[in-house]
Amino acid sequence: MVADGGSGTVLTIRVVGETGSTNADLIAAAATGAEEGLWLRAERQSAGRGRLGRNWADGAGNLFASTIVRLRPHDPPAHTLTLVAAVALAEAVAAFAPGIATIKWPNDLMVGDAKLSGILLERSGNAVVIGFGVNLSSHPMLPDRSTTSLAAEGFSVGPDALLVKLCDRFAVWVARWRMGDLSIVRSTWEKMAHPVGTSLRVRLPDGREQSGRFAGLEVDGALRLIDQGGKPVIVHAGDVSA
Repeated sequence: MVADGGSGTVLTIRVVGETGSTNADLIAAAATGAEEGLWLRAERQSAGRGRLGRNWADGAGNLFASTIVRLRPHDPPAHTLTLVAAVALAEAVAAFAPGIATIKWPNDLMVGDAKLSGILLERSGNAVVIGFGVNLSSHPMLPDRSTTSLAAEGFSVGPDALLVKLCDRFAVWVARWRMGDLSIVRSTWEKMAHPVGTSLRVRLPDGREQSGRFAGLEVDGALRLIDQGGKPVIVHAGDVSA
């Protein structure tokens, strides 16, 4: 399917029956000149990956899709696309299941304490590949965390329908991101996230744990916490839980 994504970007959606990883496929495609606006959806994915090197479980009827953003000279910092992706996905899900999901820093969608979706950004040269995994019809049973699906929450949504909405919202938010006003992206993210003052724990990359109360985002999208002593703590990478 081909559509106009605005600002001269042509959106192209390709669907394959099965692949290892839509992110890996688009990283390879980007290396051979694939343009921004290309989306790849797989009906099944055998080697999906999440943040921090985790596997992303396959499940027929769920959404596995990736897209490419080509960085331009005056674009905002590439890592802030994680906020763009989270807001776009949250809006897409809300179109079918309003009011059920919140964003957990930096880009997971949660229903209560159960994970609904994940987003993985990978960069190769001037291409940022952004992968979306959303539990629509089923969710894995994991020993270390709660998960859910839209079906389990009482909503019937097919991957094609969600992807069309996601493509639209993502194009809108990338255009706003390129205008350079990250405050709009941040403020929208914060409205869709857990409330300010929520107690959070963060497992840092070195294995240490940091706890504190959620205090919004820094200008660059980093997580801001207030620790038990009232001092601000800035987190740039880590695994967040409530």
